[in-house]
Order: sequence, then structure tokens, then C-alpha cells
Amino acid sequence: MKTTLFKKILIANRGEIACRVIKTAKRMGIETVAVFSEADREARHVQLADEAVCIGPAPSRESYLVMDRIIQACKETGAQAVHPGYGFLSENEQFARRCEEEGIVFIGPKFAAIAAMGDKIASKKLAMEAKVNTIPGFNEAIDSPDVAVKIAKDIGYPVMIKASAGGGGKGLRVAHNDQEAFEGFAACRTEALNSFGDDRVFIEKFVEGPRHIEIQILGDAHGNIVYLWERDCSIQRRHQKVIEEAPSPFIDPATRKAMGEQAVALARAVNYQSAGTVEFVVGKDKSFYFLEMNTRLQVEHPVTESITGLDLVEQMIRVAAGEKLSFTQDQIKLDGWSMECRINADDPFRNFLPSTGRLVKYRPPAEENGVRVDTGVYEGGEIPMYYDSMIAKLIVHGRDRMDAIHKMRHALNQFVIRGIHSNISFQAALLQHPRFVSGDFTTGFIPEEYPNGFQRDSVQPADPNRLAALATFMRTRYLEYIQVIDGQLPGHEMQIAKKFVLVTGKQVGSMNDPINIPTRVEHKDGVYSVYVETAEGISRYDIISEWRPGQIVLNATINGTQSISAQVERRGIRYHLVLDGAQYECIVLSPLGAELQARMPVKLPPDTSKMVLSPMPGLLTKILVHAGDHVTAGQKLATIEAMKMENTLSALQDGVVSEILAKEGDSLAVDQIIIRFE
Repeated sequence: MKTTLFKKILIANRGEIACRVIKTAKRMGIETVAVFSEADREARHVQLADEAVCIGPAPSRESYLVMDRIIQACKETGAQAVHPGYGFLSENEQFARRCEEEGIVFIGPKFAAIAAMGDKIASKKLAMEAKVNTIPGFNEAIDSPDVAVKIAKDIGYPVMIKASAGGGGKGLRVAHNDQEAFEGFAACRTEALNSFGDDRVFIEKFVEGPRHIEIQILGDAHGNIVYLWERDCSIQRRHQKVIEEAPSPFIDPATRKAMGEQAVALARAVNYQSAGTVEFVVGKDKSFYFLEMNTRLQVEHPVTESITGLDLVEQMIRVAAGEKLSFTQDQIKLDGWSMECRINADDPFRNFLPSTGRLVKYRPPAEENGVRVDTGVYEGGEIPMYYDSMIAKLIVHGRDRMDAIHKMRHALNQFVIRGIHSNISFQAALLQHPRFVSGDFTTGFIPEEYPNGFQRDSVQPADPNRLAALATFMRTRYLEYIQVIDGQLPGHEMQIAKKFVLVTGKQVGSMNDPINIPTRVEHKDGVYSVYVETAEGISRYDIISEWRPGQIVLNATINGTQSISAQVERRGIRYHLVLDGAQYECIVLSPLGAELQARMPVKLPPDTSKMVLSPMPGLLTKILVHAGDHVTAGQKLATIEAMKMENTLSALQDGVVSEILAKEGDSLAVDQIIIRFE
């Protein structure tokens, strides 16, 4: 049933979350107002909303973070309420207070609850009063490194040194001895002051074998508070969540109930009214301790929606309008299993550097069979450098965990993004990892399994011969396409070869130390039988597919039982295939062509040892040297900023600066030359 709880709401955010809120509001019959910066004038959330208001220049501090402009936009458009999404002003106590003072409903908790939970020291004291499990530690601000060492000794190593106002991994150090506690305290305090303007630091016990598990809660203005089960967010990189799932493969019903009841007790202690999340760290013995409360909608909220059947944005709107929750704790279902992968505009093969530019191709998987895509972009649109790197959230819902994993693998293989880099290959590799599949992981999973970063050969194909067969099939289909071209002389029509040689390399993407793999194709009744010859013998792959040259996604059935989706491209004379995160590159030639290819000279890459190149697209904010300067190895040379990430470039060796080829304020492309040395 449609309702008009509010006639019109404004979404004080951008990107996928703004689009997500607009979708629910429209379903509820509520008009929407988008706000946008000058960089987002053509953004998807602007196109979806009923009205849109420009609130300033591209930098968020001049637009999305300016309260006065957002409140003014509400008044100009007649919006009765504001949904803040997540990030930006969503957990800003002052903004929630200002909205209330201006007669605008803040679709979120009351400002007092935001204030109480926004301070880590104060929130921990409240948790203790509410009888919520808290990590053993010293909960007052610490004045000096010597005191920090004494406290750490009393608690017992290892300990965590944390900034009271910290978040996103900033202002956090783990110490295993006195020296690390002394140095970690000083570093943490400095980072906290620079990042948050608040240098208060506290210390608590470091939980070994930790998992990051959070409880979704929902409260109304009538004293009703429920918990909507848990989400496991332990798969993290540098304290940023990568994959989230609900429920957790680690939590048993008794622990789930205990965590949920404690989360509700904490919410009740601050009279919480809206959707919120209580985060816990859970030890390998299933002991759990309060970390913090996020007084907003979480990025990963769709997995909770999938298993409960509830729309959390709708519930937030209804609660903000004064409605009671329409269900009780015992009416909340837990149906199946859900997972979410964050699809980001970064390059996993270049240490996850941000990637900006135009989405030349953007084709997410179809939203069917339990697949959902929350996105704020479209094909042909731009990914700007000013905001976070999220392109989309890919969510799946399965009958159990393995079903959800299989659906996510298939959906990732079908998710096409071109023009910029994305982390899809990394996500696909994680979904294949035995530790992830078994559910045996902690928050240290990614650094433990990829200590040297994620490389193209970090994940190997489950069956390289299968990819060789697919490449041979692709070559055959290209030849069939060519065969039907008009104008061939009678009696001299093109004959399609049956024998090929695949030339690939020991290293993925490399033709150094080439490996020649003979293959043969037989085509009968729509089945392409490909025989792949290796030292281990001959493997046969019967391929059935309607794939045509030019299509990026190749859907096929192999040997009657395997259904696969691979991303395939022909780049010049090379065939590039990606399946389940594994990269495969080869040249498919005739036997004679392979002999001639072996005689071709190898073109060496250009020498860039005397150049400083931009590792990512971004804004050149600082150049710290001048032409003629003598520099030493490790000396800082320049700073580039993109997507809330600052990257400092340092000299790899001693040298003399010959010329500066870019200036501060320039927008740089990947591999653009910034500095040249003599």
C-alpha cells in the first residue's frame, strides 16, 4: 500500500546510496530532491530525482558537507525531511540538530544519540553501563607515551591504541611490546590530531583471531527496538570492508541471540530511533566485545534486507514520520544467505590505486535469480576524482552459503566495466579462495593471503586447459564470421582450419619463455569439440555457446555439465580471457604461424628509470622539488590526490632533476610524466 508519510524528501548525498533512497521513496509515493556538486551535474542520482539543486563546487567540503546549502535547498524545494545516506553529514550531530531547529525532519536518529555514540570513549562507558560486553582496557584519554606503556603492561599485550574520534582505520595501532606501545601512542595521537582535530587516545586489549561482526538494529519513537540479525564484515583490506555477508558462517544461534540483545540494550540506553548498527569484535572462542555504534544506514545494509525481506530505507522513513514498527522481534525472519561485494574504481594490480575517467562500457549482471545491483553510475558516465571509489554494490541472495557463493561468482564474471579499472578480478579471486569458501577467515585474511599485494598471477586458473579451449573456440568463431563475407571467388572459398597452436607465457600476460599448446577443433551439430594437447596428455572440451565475435561475456556449457561465464576480448592478435578472477592471455595461430612467431623479435618496453610517472589519474597537489635539485633515494617528490586518497611519490634512487613536466593543480592521467631526471 502506498503512503505519503512525507510529501517530499531531500537526499543529502550522492552516488549509489542517493539512487537507493530515491528508489524506495518513489515506491512509497514520496517526491525526491537530489543535491549535486558541479562535478555531479550529469550524475545518475540527479537524473532519477524529481528535482535537483546544485549546492556548490566539486570538492565535498564546498558542497556535500556544507550544511547551510543543504538546508537552504530543503527550504527552496519544500522538502519536509532529509535522508543523509552514509558518509558526508550522516553522523554529524550538528547537522541533525540544525535540521530539527529548522523544522526539517532528519531521517535518522536524534542528535543526542549521534553525539553519545560518536565519541568512542563516551560510547564505551555507555556500553558498560548498559551491561554490554566491552574489551578490557583503559577508557580515559591518555596523556603521555610513558603512561600508555604502563597501561598496556597492566592490560597485557597485544593491545590496540585507538583515537577516540577515529574511524576507517585511521588513528589505530597494534602494539605487542613496550617499544611498540610507546611509538604507537605518539604516532596515533599525531594522526588523530591531523585527521580529526582531536588527539585523545585510549588503549584496549587486542582480540586474537578477530572477526568483525555487526548487529543491525531498528528502533522507533515509541520505545520499540529490534535487532535484524548479524552481518559478517571480516573480509577487509586496510580496515575497509570488501565482502559482507549475512548471516555469519561463524556465529551460532546462542551467540547471535546474546549479541542481538546486547545491541538492543545499548540502543535503548540512548533512546535510539532509526536504523543503526552495533559493531562487535568476536574472538576465535566466540567471545564478543563492543567496538562502536554507527548511527546511520550502513553500506552493507542490502544483505540484511535480503535475509529479512525488510526495506531498511522504508523503515527509516516510517520511523522518522512517527510510525510504530509494524513487527516484533519474533516476527523477523532469517531466510537463506546473502553476500555483497563492493565494486570499486581502483586497480588491484597497482596496489589498488584509484581509477577515474569515463565508463566506456558498464553492463552489470541482470537483476534476476537473487541478484541485485545498487549503483550510482551508467555507461558513458564519468567517475570523478573528488569522491570515494565505489561504482556499485553487487548483492546476491541464495538458499544457503554455497548457493550464494556460486551466484556471486557467476555475477562477478558477468559484470562488465571498461574505460576504468575495477576490483572485480580481486573480488572474484576472493570468492574462489578455499579459506573464504570454508568460512575459516578473520579480519587478517587479506594481508595473510596476499602479503605482497594482489598480482595478475595471484590466482591461477582452476583448469588452464579449459581457457585454452575457450580461446581456440573464439578463434574458430572469428574464422566462421570471416568465412561468410561476400565476394569470395567460386572454388576458392575460405576453408576454416582445424589445427591451431596457442602461444602463451609462463607468466600471465607475458610472451617471454613462450609455451606452445597444440589444439584441434571439430564442429558438429552445434558442439565445438576442442582437443588441447599438453605434456600430461590430450584433454577434450565439448563447448556449446551462442557467443559471437565482439561480445565481451562468453556464456557456455562445457562437457554437458559446466556452465561458465567468462569475459573475453581480442586485443590486436591476442586473446584475453578472465574467469573467476584468473587472467589468461594467448595468441591463437596456425602451426606455421606459430613457427614464424617464434622468430619475431621481442619489443622491449621503454626505459622509464629516469622519469617519475603518475601511478593513477588524479590531482597534482604538490611538487616538492625544482629543476636542478639533487635528490636522494626515498626523498618525497610530489603528491597526487584522488578519491579521498593521497599518494606521495618518492625518488627510487639518487639523481638530479632535469625538468618538471607538470604543475600543481594539473589533472594527471595514468603514467603521465611528472618529473624527468638527468
